[in-house]
Amino acid sequence: MGPRWTPLHVEDCDASPFVQFALWFDEAKDLMREREAIALVTSTSDGHPSARMVLLRHIDEHSFGWYSNYLSRKGHELAENPFASLLWYCEPLGRQVRIEGRVDTMSEAESDAYFASRPRGHQIGAHASHQSQPLASREVFEERVLELETFFQDRDVPRPAHWGGYKLTPTFFEFWQHREDRLHDRVFYIPEGAAWHRERHAP
Repeated sequence: MGPRWTPLHVEDCDASPFVQFALWFDEAKDLMREREAIALVTSTSDGHPSARMVLLRHIDEHSFGWYSNYLSRKGHELAENPFASLLWYCEPLGRQVRIEGRVDTMSEAESDAYFASRPRGHQIGAHASHQSQPLASREVFEERVLELETFFQDRDVPRPAHWGGYKLTPTFFEFWQHREDRLHDRVFYIPEGAAWHRERHAP
């Protein structure tokens, strides 16, 4: 019986879903090519959803975060409806974690610090891309990148005002463990005052 089929019991889960996530995230460190990849699901104010993959760049004992263009589709949807869902999937261990909650933008200082740590090409790209907007051709975009490389030559690239971080503060977690015959283990974490209530749900 390999680690993919490791049972998940409620009593074995940490009282804190943030600690439980950290345990699973750490166990996946050498098993996944892109461990930070998560699906982010947002929706419009009238409930039309959209999903995409983003990179998990912030984890603490209160929130999960990523960085993006505020003027993108997801940015507009989060401005309309500041609630979202994240899904982290670890195929080698047969695990997934669903997280739901409210999303807020990070402080300018947090966004500035992360932007400064990015490769220069990524910084230029953040200025060049009008994310989610129509683009006449790839050549037009590449010309814009070259113009900006010249413009910022020999100086630091500042963070554009339309780019920065988001933090999701969870109100729900599900930890899902793959089991044989589709008899999977599912443990929900639901807020209960200042703590979290854990309960098993049917697969």
